[in-house]
Amino acid sequence: MDQLLILWHSTGIYQIEVKQFVMILVGLLLLYLAISKKFEPLLLLPIGFGGILANIPGVDIATGTGVLAQFYHMGIETGVFPLLIFMGVGAMTDFGPLLANPKTLLLGAAAQFGIFATVIGALAMTELGWFDFSIQQAAAIGIIGGADGPTAIYVAGILAPEMLGAIAVSAYSYMALVPLIQPPIMRLLTTETERKIKMSQLRSVSQREKIMFPLALLILVALVVPSAAPLLGMFCFGNLMKESGVVDRLSKTAQNALINIVTILLGLAVGSKLSADQFLVASTLGILLLGMVAFSIGTAAGILMAKVMNLFSATKINPLIGSAGVSAVPMAARVANKVGMEANPHNYLLMHAMGPNVAGVIGSAVAAGILIQITGG
Repeated sequence: MDQLLILWHSTGIYQIEVKQFVMILVGLLLLYLAISKKFEPLLLLPIGFGGILANIPGVDIATGTGVLAQFYHMGIETGVFPLLIFMGVGAMTDFGPLLANPKTLLLGAAAQFGIFATVIGALAMTELGWFDFSIQQAAAIGIIGGADGPTAIYVAGILAPEMLGAIAVSAYSYMALVPLIQPPIMRLLTTETERKIKMSQLRSVSQREKIMFPLALLILVALVVPSAAPLLGMFCFGNLMKESGVVDRLSKTAQNALINIVTILLGLAVGSKLSADQFLVASTLGILLLGMVAFSIGTAAGILMAKVMNLFSATKINPLIGSAGVSAVPMAARVANKVGMEANPHNYLLMHAMGPNVAGVIGSAVAAGILIQITGG
């Protein structure tokens, strides 16, 4: 009888707490969104599964020498996983649309306003006594507004590792919800006439320009904001491998095998931080709320910048492409194209929107570097 009692006390059913059960349900919800709704499945599926593993009582898989804890120490504490993903993204990126229309860089820059506005908002909520965010935590939350999951994880890992799980889930959830969140904002801030604006065909960009751009970009930004060099450096290196045309095997590896392996490990490592004692706290609600605000402000800022630019330019920009300034590549560009075609079925904005979309990736990396630099990360 005593042996049976010992066996019963060792089971997860006996040991499980209510908050652990709730977090297992959260993990199942993430799996449902990934599998059934196709919401960022490449990350939400391993994050959700990792979250379930992290909340099974009696198993130290996410702490100490557990495998998920080792993934976290190896790849997120060191910053290696987000940087490797940035290299893969760089290898898949075409700077052509941005180089063909350089002024769209301003749209990507404007969309980063959501990041800094949210940092201020988080600090204001702390002053009001609603939450208790430090400057480092506020900066980590604000980066969600860039709609760039790897950047959000990289910054959170440096500035606020205790909030990593909530920030990662928030960032990837809002990236997945781009087709739902952005269109109402786009329609609210533009007239039908503006949405019908047709843009001229982009010029052809030479291979030499594509090779020189990542080098010039890295050197210029790194000299001004050294803290942005790791993210932007890996991004530019991946792009240079692709555009140089001399390391095709390396470029394809970065685009496929390497980024896929790292994505699996990154998702499981992030999931290990969805333990009940870290996720089920009051600050999680603030993170989710501020993340939505950051993303919405970034979308609106890009659109409004396009409208301002139209006041001073003879060649009009369709303001819808400003919404692609958030760096959810290429989903934000596709949404801009879709809303544009609703107003004018013959208005193809996809390639035009890719300019600010790629600029948004650059902008979020620079913003991350600035926040790390000024907050002492």
